[in-house]
Amino acid sequence: MVDIPEHLLIKTAEARAKALGISVEQALAEMKGEAEPTTISKEPEVIDVKPIEVKEAPAPAAAVKADIPAEVDFAPETRVTQRLLTVVKAKPIQKPTSEPVDKVNTWPHLMLPEFISLMAMTAFLIFISAILQAPLLEEANPNITPNPAKAPWYFLGLQELLSYWDPQIAGVMIPLIIGVAAFMAIPYIDRNKDNKPSKRKYAIMLWTFFLAGAGTLSLIGILFRGPGWNWTYPWIDGVWFDDLLDWVHFE
Repeated sequence: MVDIPEHLLIKTAEARAKALGISVEQALAEMKGEAEPTTISKEPEVIDVKPIEVKEAPAPAAAVKADIPAEVDFAPETRVTQRLLTVVKAKPIQKPTSEPVDKVNTWPHLMLPEFISLMAMTAFLIFISAILQAPLLEEANPNITPNPAKAPWYFLGLQELLSYWDPQIAGVMIPLIIGVAAFMAIPYIDRNKDNKPSKRKYAIMLWTFFLAGAGTLSLIGILFRGPGWNWTYPWIDGVWFDDLLDWVHFE
């Protein structure tokens, strides 16, 4: 049996005592099972209703006078006895269980993987810098222009484009259209909000096309361009890129 709080038990005993006309102590003992429950049975009162006298009227529309006592109780008072068994806790209308949503917390679902990736990349860079010999070159001489004069690796793709088209097209129009306008238009063209790669084929195709083009142009500028920006083969003529001369050998 569920334990009933003392204050609820006393209030219930007071209400029972008032309804049955007994003392609170007796009602409390009955609720605890220490005494027999008190029941009051009351027979319904017999109501003496006089017959209605109807007087004849000369006209059909005459009123009918009924001689009914003024005070007649058609619903005699009855008392219902009841006993408190247990207290049932009220349940909320809406369940407090949360529905699954497409959201995650910043910590630890986002910050923890980013911190682990940062530590892993830092360890990788320390390892690469320890095993690779990449000394600084001699000081730049404004009177001597190196041949070939290559840009850093992240600009070699653009330098390769300049060997095919006019600088206005390769250096301004293509980066402006592809690098700015096209990338800004992708979210408006591909409106798919799904996060699964298998359902984002259009976005993956666009990004793969961009990476393949930029990577191919950069590799050509690093490995296959020699003096005079002519086409060379690294396994025959060597590598004409200062950042790779000390640790890449094809012999």
